[in-house]
Amino acid sequence: MSADHAAYPATERNRFTAVDLAVADLDNDSLIIRLQMTVNHLSRWLTPITNQSLLLRSARRGEASVMELLQELRDTEAVAFARMNAIANSINPDLDKLPDPRYFAEKDRPGFDRSPMSVLAQFRRLRQSTCALLRSLPDTAWLRVGTSRVEHDWQIRTIAEFLAENDTRVLHLMDVTLHNTGVRQNINEVSGAHLTELMQMYPVRQRVR
Repeated sequence: MSADHAAYPATERNRFTAVDLAVADLDNDSLIIRLQMTVNHLSRWLTPITNQSLLLRSARRGEASVMELLQELRDTEAVAFARMNAIANSINPDLDKLPDPRYFAEKDRPGFDRSPMSVLAQFRRLRQSTCALLRSLPDTAWLRVGTSRVEHDWQIRTIAEFLAENDTRVLHLMDVTLHNTGVRQNINEVSGAHLTELMQMYPVRQRVR
């Protein structure tokens, strides 16, 4: 399975960008690309910001800061990867019995989340592991299932779709927060591109059902 998205031959299936298709309509390769691009979007937005303390502020009372949104992405990814890995390596695993990767002793130590960029680095490592796992699987393995009585049964494919949908939601909130807090006032136009613009920059292919 290849996640190379530099050029798809022009066919009816792939004359789309990420804004044109729902996540459920993406083929497996395009879904991997969608997940990879989240890290690229975050790096584009956050790397040019020299005053990281600005990312600890929310635009309005009760809204999440960029730091909190990054922590949400990281923690969601940790749970999703643990489930994907269990399903990929076991037959019909009980997902409710997996240890919750969001809770471990080191995380409670002062300074664990030192900065937004350190959380971004943690998320990047997890997302790279997720994408590497997905790329290693044949398409048929994406339909493997893990059971959960607490939530519902999950396929590897539906976990990947959940991550992509959650990425879009969190990235949209972060895009708005970066704009409303004024963080983008002194950065270049490319680094301040909005999510919809970025999603139009790469091709995707439609899933054949």
